[in-house]
Amino acid sequence: MKPIWIVDDDESIRWVLEKALARENLATQSFSSARDAMQALQTGTPQVLVSDIRMPGASGLELLQAVKAKHPGIPVIIITAFSDLDSAVSAFQGGAFEYLAKPFDVDKAVELIRRALDESLRETDVEQSSAQTPEILGQAPAMQDVFRAIGRLSQSNVTVLITGESGSGKELVARALHKHSPRAAQPFVALNTAAIPKDLLESELFGHERGAFTGAQAMRRGRFEQAEGGTLFLDEIGDMPLDLQTRLLRVLSDGHFYRVGGHQSLKANVRVIAATHQNLEQRVREGLFREDLYHRLNVIRLRLPSLRERNEDIPILARHFLTQSARQLGVEAKRLSPQAMQFLSQLELPGNVRQLENLCNWITVMAPGQTVEVKDLPQDLIEERSYVGHAAPLTASAPAQAAAPAEYAGGAPAAMDAGGERASWVSLLEAEAAQMLAQEQPEVMDILGRQFEAALIKIALKHTHGRKNDAAVRLGIGRNTITRKIQELGIGGAEDD
Repeated sequence: MKPIWIVDDDESIRWVLEKALARENLATQSFSSARDAMQALQTGTPQVLVSDIRMPGASGLELLQAVKAKHPGIPVIIITAFSDLDSAVSAFQGGAFEYLAKPFDVDKAVELIRRALDESLRETDVEQSSAQTPEILGQAPAMQDVFRAIGRLSQSNVTVLITGESGSGKELVARALHKHSPRAAQPFVALNTAAIPKDLLESELFGHERGAFTGAQAMRRGRFEQAEGGTLFLDEIGDMPLDLQTRLLRVLSDGHFYRVGGHQSLKANVRVIAATHQNLEQRVREGLFREDLYHRLNVIRLRLPSLRERNEDIPILARHFLTQSARQLGVEAKRLSPQAMQFLSQLELPGNVRQLENLCNWITVMAPGQTVEVKDLPQDLIEERSYVGHAAPLTASAPAQAAAPAEYAGGAPAAMDAGGERASWVSLLEAEAAQMLAQEQPEVMDILGRQFEAALIKIALKHTHGRKNDAAVRLGIGRNTITRKIQELGIGGAEDD
């Protein structure tokens, strides 16, 4: 982060602000005149600029004009005496973020600088160069189709709707569409509509005027203005509230919008790319998404495959993420053994590419040695894979006493056959399966598998008086696995321990 510049001919004010910001672990750089600050702008820029309005030589207003001419995104706070309020109005007209009236309270000054800093960092995120966009990796045929679509859309400004599971890389595709479009030199602005509270989302999208609501102490540009001339990526568009859908529809229809609390119509020159993991057609049928907005967004649809549909890409993605995380941490990249790579390639990874990236970050930090074996991977993954994919087969020849104990402590007695002898649970399972198959019932494996899992977990929870941790240990599975199974199977009676 760049330093905060303090420009004032009064040494005591510079000293007070320097000390106050140092306590907040914020770097500063001070200047005694506007001319010195203007000179420094030739070789560097601040994150936030705090300047007195009246100084010998050039004034704070002249400095404000110089900063805004070259770097309009830098927030400028003007320090003014009460007798200079007319000048403060001029400062706002010139684009000042806010003003500090002398004498000012130091804590309030720091709070104001903090707000300006947050705004500056948000602007910096918006103006990230497209050169920093991560590459999209994939050799699978499904990904090659995506690459071809990006190529065909490279010279188009058409609205695109990207669909796919969470973590499949929808934002990367949106960035690639922007990077290869005629708007590449302009901003790419991303907004996750599901991550912003409903009450704040309208202001995030369209901005607000000063005084529009409590806490709106300065005018703020929304994402449409920040993306002017470029691309606005609206992620999780399916979660947008209905009233905001109406406002978005108008912008897509005629390109005009109003800031919150504003009365002046603004024109937006923005390409919109939307994304969702939800079924928008279903949400339209349920009345949760406007049909006319759906058709506005669904001009070109681009579906991203899940990682399960392209697991041949897992090795190349894993190597990329291991190299990337090692570079970020300044360490040597770790390597996966052939067995470990094969193990990863067989995982379902419901979190898709994002889950694989997180796993590679974990490996970089936690796995011992430079060559990573299967045993070095997270225990939950190993347990889950063993539980799902490598369980011992059920055979009728297995002795009943080896398959299961006759009676669990605190549990139910073992089943008895017609002659009063203890029956093998495998024999009972075979009989049930045979009956279901004879009746041509569908999904026999899934039904019996769920019943088997539910029975095991229920008896283990009963044995441990509802304690999930203890039940997981007794069953030989991980805590995350048993928690997920309890939710999937709708099992009650478990305690959060």
